Amino acid sequence: MPLPIAACVFTKKPYNLGNMGQDKAGLLFRRPFWKWLVFLAVGLLLIGWLLNTPEGLLGKADAIGYAVCHRIDIRSFHLGVRQLPLCARCTGMYLGAMLGLAYQQVLGRRRGGMPPRHVLVVLGLFVAAFGVDGVNSYLHLFPGAPSLYQPQNWLRLLTGTGMGLVISAAVFPAFNQTIWKDWDERPALPGLRSLGGLVLLALALDVIVLTENPIVLYPLALISAAGVLVLLTMIYAMILTMVFRVENHFTAITQLALPLAGGFGMALVQIVLLDWVRFVLTGTWAGFQLG
Repeated sequence: MPLPIAACVFTKKPYNLGNMGQDKAGLLFRRPFWKWLVFLAVGLLLIGWLLNTPEGLLGKADAIGYAVCHRIDIRSFHLGVRQLPLCARCTGMYLGAMLGLAYQQVLGRRRGGMPPRHVLVVLGLFVAAFGVDGVNSYLHLFPGAPSLYQPQNWLRLLTGTGMGLVISAAVFPAFNQTIWKDWDERPALPGLRSLGGLVLLALALDVIVLTENPIVLYPLALISAAGVLVLLTMIYAMILTMVFRVENHFTAITQLALPLAGGFGMALVQIVLLDWVRFVLTGTWAGFQLG
């Protein structure tokens, strides 16, 4: 445990990251050794991962998808003949999550209130649709197994996007509640009108994906893979602030360099480990094969 944070933990004194020039409790910034040590470790880890993964931006995106997605070719969209980094369901989920995070940031900066009940009901329907379509799709891996309907990639994309919106609706307020000292208690999605606007944007995004136009699909492929890193970084940053008992002590984005770097490092460790285990077991960067 870094000494500045440990001092606050064991003395139970508040750890305030406000005005660094006047706030004597901002010990972490008065001892930059720990900050630069974290930056160095994360930088070395990132370089090592970049040097040992497939070439090109899409190759790196493939390596991210490889850690969290089955990447079955027939269940994925394609850039020409090239499979996207994530399957149709995961593409929708992480694009939906990124869209939801951006939408809530614009709609309600630092809002940390959970959505009202009627919004939660709709989000619950998205979760149910994701589960039903996922189980139905999974059953088709087994010849002769009962199923409700023939799975389709457009359905995987649609239900995945809905689940991504749910994830963003949970992560966004949780992050604000955990990180910011002056977080707003109002919900970022205060009603069905705001949720409806988000859903319409998500549907428009899915239509764009379904065109499989390389001009738009290429950046969307990168954004979906980046969504994995963004979500993991946010979650691990929250965990770190709670472990070191510095939650609700941040007032400016510039103060988040260390927790975000630490969160990104932990996210990268998870991806590296999952990449390594899967590559050892399969010997290839390709997705799982059916039949």
